[in-house]
Amino acid sequence: MNISMILEMAASDGDRVAVTGEGRSLTSAELLEYAGRAAHRFRDHPAVLYLGANHPAYPVALFGAALAGVPFVALNYRLGDAQLTALRDKHAGAVVLEQDDLGGFLDSLDEGEGGDEFPEWDGDAVAAIIYTSGTTSDPKPAVLRHRHLLAYVLNTLEFGSADPDDAALVAVPPYHIAGLTNLLSNLYTGRRVVYLAAFTPTGWLETVRGERVTHAMLVPTMLARIVNELGDADADTPSLLSLAYGGSRTPRPVLERALRAFPATGFVNAYGLTETASSVAVLSPNDHREAIASSDPAVRDRLGSVGQPLPGIEFEIRTEADETVPIGETGLVFVRGEQISGEYGARSVLDADGWFPTRDLGRLDADGYLFVEGRADDTIIRGGENIAPAEIEDVLLRHPAVVEAAVIGVADAEWGQRIVAVLVGDADPTELTSWVRERLRSSKTPDTIVFRNELPKTETGKLLRRTLIAELENTNA
Repeated sequence: MNISMILEMAASDGDRVAVTGEGRSLTSAELLEYAGRAAHRFRDHPAVLYLGANHPAYPVALFGAALAGVPFVALNYRLGDAQLTALRDKHAGAVVLEQDDLGGFLDSLDEGEGGDEFPEWDGDAVAAIIYTSGTTSDPKPAVLRHRHLLAYVLNTLEFGSADPDDAALVAVPPYHIAGLTNLLSNLYTGRRVVYLAAFTPTGWLETVRGERVTHAMLVPTMLARIVNELGDADADTPSLLSLAYGGSRTPRPVLERALRAFPATGFVNAYGLTETASSVAVLSPNDHREAIASSDPAVRDRLGSVGQPLPGIEFEIRTEADETVPIGETGLVFVRGEQISGEYGARSVLDADGWFPTRDLGRLDADGYLFVEGRADDTIIRGGENIAPAEIEDVLLRHPAVVEAAVIGVADAEWGQRIVAVLVGDADPTELTSWVRERLRSSKTPDTIVFRNELPKTETGKLLRRTLIAELENTNA
């Protein structure tokens, strides 16, 4: 089985517009025809490298690679020259599709060889290679096989279940796992995919209104920028039925502001990693509504969870010594299921029973809701106490003068690590220290508070803590 099967199924309704963006649209039948023509160009190459933004050329290239039986590799075209050169060299001989020639690539396919003589590829073949964001280490090439991606789609979605007018806005970049699985999911369910090449809060809101978008997915940084743009105003997006957020941790204050700005929209928190072929847990719209309305503290707390596992997914929480921890206690999150890859190049990190170590810290409640408390690598160990930065960040972000917050541990001769809060905003550090101390115990109060104009992040909005740690340790902040 091959992910091209999803496009072939979608093409049974060949007149329906499948994708639109950058001034052009393709029906599902046209998309299949273009992908077949692209496959003829790709089949004698070792891979297809996509160095562009969101564009209708993306699905053509992805499915063209799938039909040709070669891996699809989407790279961040904004990387530095040295990084891009190294990645090109690593995939020597690959077809390279550049940002400034995506339209020309599609134009060149208006006429060309097509046909359906491509072989049936093994589901164990490599479908895509996605480089992880590298927030705590260098990016690694996560390998996703056709069977991983198909397991995610087939186990969680119903073919053709969308309403005829449904449209999904894709604003996450194509080198993000969500860019790939959003395309597969929406084609399979029958939603029109609307591509936004460059995200801005105003542009996103205008596209939702103009295209009558019903479904969208955002990373937390995008969501924060949108609610900041709106202020106290309503988003005024009556068509938007569902808004998914994920990709990294969403601060509780940002989520609460978003819920107020989009009162008629169902919110979905999706938790997953590149190595898990997208989401493995979801906090549904009903979960959000019940948490907001409930007087039960345990139910209200679920708004801070990432929800329950998707069908076919299992979670286990373990200690560093690989022992299972009781319900409600924090440990390392392990996940298992058909869609889990856990493979980097020729190296797999799955254990003998197929469990993948996410390196996230988390806990499960009695009803199977997963609470992710940050990366294990981010934990601050101060005077022998393990401290999760997320808890302190949430308290700081509730202060009206704090726009963004990052809490890190910096080496300290006496305590092992001291707590440093790096903030975007304008407030008196003494006032902020008191603010935290009043809401958390004194051992979790920042030892130092510094201000920056912005925080270092990846293109998808993940905080680069290691950059901050290196900077502050070098300056003895």
